Amino acid sequence: MLMGHDAIKLELIEWLTKLEDRETIEYLKIVKDSRDIDHDWWNDLSAEQKRSIKKGLKDIDEGRVTSHQEVVKKYGL
Repeated sequence: MLMGHDAIKLELIEWLTKLEDRETIEYLKIVKDSRDIDHDWWNDLSAEQKRSIKKGLKDIDEGRVTSHQEVVKKYGL
């Protein structure tokens, strides 16, 4: 079922109020701030976050991916 924007926002608000993971909270703050000001959010990421993103992009380039449909099928989502 597709959710409207308002329902998605409410779901995210509820999730965020329960979130305890400091790294995720800091990352979300970076994303939010990058929308408010005119600068590249990449510069605000930690070296570890950049390495992780670059690894993921390399995996994509080298074909090490799993489609959404395969994940849904495997995990019964």
